[in-house]
Amino acid sequence: MIGLENVLVKPLLTEKTSKETETYNRYAFVVNIKANKNHIKNAVEKFFDVKVLSVRTSVLPGKTKRAGKGFKKTAKSKKAYVQLQDGQKIEFFKGI
Repeated sequence: MIGLENVLVKPLLTEKTSKETETYNRYAFVVNIKANKNHIKNAVEKFFDVKVLSVRTSVLPGKTKRAGKGFKKTAKSKKAYVQLQDGQKIEFFKGI
């Protein structure tokens, strides 16, 4: 079992996710590869005090990179898109 404090790794702040936040009230996070949708929903609701409507996840496979004469493979990662109820939002940068 994975603890709720280890589920969310970091928020994913890109132009695409910023546009989705403005349009659909949907936020993106990089999450632990072992976390499922229920873990992600509970962690977001606990840490940010919001109501989650839906969670969508995608696993990004590792890439093969060249390192000198050989090759190395980067680790796979997992993204989660969390949609909140209307009128609620998450403030990543407070006071800026």
